Amino acid sequence: MAAPAAVGTNNARRDASDDEIVLGVLDVVERDPSVTQRSVARELGIALGLANAYLKRCARTGLIKVGQVPPRRYAYYLTPRGFAEKSRLTATYLARSFSFFREARTQCSELFGLAAARGQRRLALLGAGDLAEIAGLVAREHPVEILGCIAVGGAARLAADLAALGAVDAVVVTALTDPRGAFEAALRAVGADRVYVPALLRVRMPATAAARDGGAP
Repeated sequence: MAAPAAVGTNNARRDASDDEIVLGVLDVVERDPSVTQRSVARELGIALGLANAYLKRCARTGLIKVGQVPPRRYAYYLTPRGFAEKSRLTATYLARSFSFFREARTQCSELFGLAAARGQRRLALLGAGDLAEIAGLVAREHPVEILGCIAVGGAARLAADLAALGAVDAVVVTALTDPRGAFEAALRAVGADRVYVPALLRVRMPATAAARDGGAP
């Protein structure tokens, strides 16, 4: 599965809220640890000084770790606390986003179409909530069947829940709270070629799995 799309960026980000800027910074750093302050500013559509201030603030509060790499460059890495905060901010952003329904509907439709084309028609949703409800509605427009919606848990619990549903071809992550944790549990339980995640959840495929699957979605 291809890595989820990056945060949308344009000049409108100049009016973004504090939480949105923090989320944007964390998202950019997770995608590319070698980013510069200038590239962060350009991608988020904010002033260079503001990008610098937010990077320093994220480092000071333990959301990112800064390492120096030659020649005189810095690399930024999300800490476990940073990953947790990114998940929280993503859920908050989606809950109040006017475009959430439209994005969720479009992305779920694309994923279901892709799964059906691969012969994966018996699907399970991982994570209850608004996204799961939208996915359930969109699934009716495709030759797929939603066998059930599973609560988020560890890989062992997920494997057991999937077995209880019968022959499940693939899992679609619909968890708004800790989607990264749900995604990783699904990867361990069924493998990367059987896991789908909407790009709006901002979850990246681990490098090892992406390399193994040739970067395919």
